[in-house]
Amino acid sequence: MFRRTIPAAVSVAVLTVGLAACGGGGDSAAPAAEGGVELTNPGQLTWCTSLPYEPFEFQQGDQVVGFEVDLVALIAERLNATPTVVVTAFEGIQSGTDLTVGTCDLAAAGMTITPTREENFDFSEPFFDATQALLVRADSGITTAEQLAGRNVGVQNGTTGADYAAANIPGANLVTFEDLGLLTTAIQTGQVDAVIQDNGPLLSFATQNPEFAVTTEFDTGEQYGMGVRTGNTALLDVVNEVLATSRTDGTYDAAYEKWFGTAAPAN
Repeated sequence: MFRRTIPAAVSVAVLTVGLAACGGGGDSAAPAAEGGVELTNPGQLTWCTSLPYEPFEFQQGDQVVGFEVDLVALIAERLNATPTVVVTAFEGIQSGTDLTVGTCDLAAAGMTITPTREENFDFSEPFFDATQALLVRADSGITTAEQLAGRNVGVQNGTTGADYAAANIPGANLVTFEDLGLLTTAIQTGQVDAVIQDNGPLLSFATQNPEFAVTTEFDTGEQYGMGVRTGNTALLDVVNEVLATSRTDGTYDAAYEKWFGTAAPAN
């Protein structure tokens, strides 16, 4: 199967998290984290993500907003810390490099829990069920994987979508992109005929761009989790506690409906 990679500049940027409830307060000393959690930067929960990945995390003006952003803000609030996002390449996140070298305390990037990634860092309990999806032009007539033979199919580097396409779509020409923004631009400009990626961001894209459609989904049994450095049980325990509490107190459901426009599936 032929593969080629579309080069892209890799940038790292620190942006504001778009949640007023968790904003910093003036020039006062940063508060210490609670629960015995040691943070890379005292008083800040530094978390890594890769943009854009709407509706989970994406840039709106100079802020990063989204469903997973709201969940991270709850974790920061529990730690009495200010959430600070570091935007970096997905490869550094999913490989565990960013966590290992201390770029961030937490990885939250619409990331599927996989055995390979579990060797690189520790995952939280799952917080979102995902499948792979096929995005095409609405008038293309493409509805099955078999119709992709001989066509250019866009995937994102380092993702389970790329793995799924390589294993299950023989005869397709896989074209690899570094982030979701480049991937969706490629189908808009005709560089690729189809995109294979997680259903959440593709459904969001199709809703905003009705000339495109998700014509089929592939049930891969995937689940998203957040990541911490291997052995950082103090932070992992807090993350799991907050995710569980958000399910029972209604904050998860409220965030889900806010960003997906529909009620959250039953837990």
